[in-house]
Parts: sequence; structure tokens; C-alpha cells
Amino acid sequence: MQSAPSVQRLDVRQDDLSSPQTRALLRLHLEGMHETSPPGHVFALDLSGLKAPNVTVWSAWSGPDICGIGALKQLDGRTGEVKSMRTHPDHLRRGVAALLLETVIAQARALGLTRLSLETGRGPAFEPALALYRRRGFVDGGPFSDYEDSGFSQFLHLDLSA
Repeated sequence: MQSAPSVQRLDVRQDDLSSPQTRALLRLHLEGMHETSPPGHVFALDLSGLKAPNVTVWSAWSGPDICGIGALKQLDGRTGEVKSMRTHPDHLRRGVAALLLETVIAQARALGLTRLSLETGRGPAFEPALALYRRRGFVDGGPFSDYEDSGFSQFLHLDLSA
């Protein structure tokens, strides 16, 4: 019988994007998005985009090791967008993404947002994230904000008003 992955003790903190570990994980995230998405279909925020005043970034740490990042982009007074969710390859399947997603959701609720949305791609590389979002209650829906239906993008939404 296979045992469940160990849940590690993590310290989640708001991240100012200045550490070399955070920047390296962000680079890995952007490279991965470009490797698994057709040209012109990557909407991941770069470092300058993540530093925008309407974006908050968190990172999860185990001692000196960065385990993952996630961000909330506030679109308006009612809606937010989940951005830049990435678990470091050394920490996959240990609850990192779920913890970061809960942090994003909690902050969205604290801000009084009533809906969280996200855009992601299609294909095997995106399936683990899609499974996480759907387990948490996100449902498929249409484009939002400035996104258009490209055939590659998928849009998911979570109602926070309930």
C-alpha cells in the first residue's frame, strides 16, 4: 500500500520578491509556462507585473528552502484573480499549492471580494493544478477581465459570497 505524501511544516509569508530564491522560482514558473503553452498564450506575470500595487504575492518556505509561490491580483472591488501559482519541483505533492491557494482565498475574502477567477492552459502540464482548483470549488466558466477565449485557455471561477 502506498503511503500519503508527508505534509511538511511551512511558513507562508507575504513576499516582496527580493530574495534570490523567490526570483529563481518565478523564472522557473515563467519558463515552464512558455514550454507548455503555444506562443502568445502565456499570461503569467513577470517580476514587474507581480510588483503592481493591486497584486499581493506569498511564498511558502521550509526553513531556508522556498517551496512555492502564489499571488492575488485584485481586479476591482468585487473580483480577484489567482496568479503565479507554482510549487518548487522538490516540494510537489506535499500540500504546498493547497496551502498557498487557501492563503489567496482568505485574503480575497478579507478584502471583501465576492469572486475569484483564474486563467490556465490545457494539456497534461496543467492537469494537477486544475484538479486542485476544482477540488477547492472552482468551476469552469467564461473569460473574464481582458482575456479572450483562445481555445487553449481555460477559465475557472470561485464564488466567495456563499
